[in-house]
Amino acid sequence: MAKKNGSRARPALPQIKSIQFKITLLEIKPPIWRRIALTNHHSLADLHCAIQRSMGWDNDHMHAFHIGKIEYAGYETARDCPGEATCDEEVLLHQVIKRRSQHFTYTYDFGDGWEHEIRVEEISPIIGKPSSPKCLDGQRACPPEDCGGAYS
Repeated sequence: MAKKNGSRARPALPQIKSIQFKITLLEIKPPIWRRIALTNHHSLADLHCAIQRSMGWDNDHMHAFHIGKIEYAGYETARDCPGEATCDEEVLLHQVIKRRSQHFTYTYDFGDGWEHEIRVEEISPIIGKPSSPKCLDGQRACPPEDCGGAYS
């Protein structure tokens, strides 16, 4: 529907829901994992920041999500690879997270190649005020930045 000044009305956001994710760092035994929760109105970039905080990393390197056949990356990566990556700041979770048990990958530090599996554990309505992204649980400390990756 057009407004009087000629601009279009924005589509309404869906109901606010909490999405609980389990993030597991691959190729490491015993597993290193975190359980985090964000609302479906947060962006993939917000998910990236929550992963960084929960893992104790410094966000010094590039990253990318692979959901289906689409790559979502930070602004610089998306800008430098037009047509190959979509900026994760522009994609809200409700646009890409569709169901419980959905899983996808997240890569941090393309040099060290830290690969993570992200699994959607729960999607639930929020009663009351939505909370900020938070880490709910986890096991084991993450490897330090720039240590060479899982096979070093």
